[in-house]
Amino acid sequence: MIEIRNLTKKYSKLTAVNNVSFNIQEKECFALLGFNGAGKTTLINMLTTSMLPTSGTAVINGYDLIGEQEKIRKIINISPQENAIAKNLTVRENLDLIASLYDIQDKDKKIAAVISKFGLNEKENVLCKKLSGGQARRVSIALAIITEPQILFLDEPTLGLDVKSRKILWDIIKELKNKLTILLTTHYLEEVEFLADKIGIISRGQIKAIGTREEILKVTGTDNLENALLSLSEEEV
Repeated sequence: MIEIRNLTKKYSKLTAVNNVSFNIQEKECFALLGFNGAGKTTLINMLTTSMLPTSGTAVINGYDLIGEQEKIRKIINISPQENAIAKNLTVRENLDLIASLYDIQDKDKKIAAVISKFGLNEKENVLCKKLSGGQARRVSIALAIITEPQILFLDEPTLGLDVKSRKILWDIIKELKNKLTILLTTHYLEEVEFLADKIGIISRGQIKAIGTREEILKVTGTDNLENALLSLSEEEV
């Protein structure tokens, strides 16, 4: 589904992503694990076509990242770190806006289904600026889901949320697994343990290890993901 080939992004003297190559299989939940500044968001920005790479490319469901960006945008969606919601619209109005932009058929039925799936029935007519952080994050992911993407990018989906809100979102993401391909970035080890089929550890813009949890522990000679991450990361913590 996603084949990343020598992807690199440079800013003057800084190399944010350095010659990264790996594959993500169809309907796999792939977690990109790394500390702040490791290159996670830059990689996501390139794969979602909002930023051009300095060199390298990726093939996303058969479409080349450099030459077929419009086709890629039609089959992907993203919930970014900053919630992609219109704060002065209600939950339902946000969903209706996106459904209209994407010309989604039977949009009222699909909006109702998404509101129910994300546990937002009591908030559907509430202005988004009045939502809690966890509720706003659910709306952000709902906006990405209603377009029925083949690939969903989640950039730090539970960043800054309390334990209860985080668990609600984990359950929602877990339900989406095996229905579409998911690439999520995070530095929460519990998130990786709960959701990921496969893990990539990134540090200083380079992929240091890729595999299942057990494979990464074996390669690093550690007994838990925390020690594996620390052993492979060069960022200051």
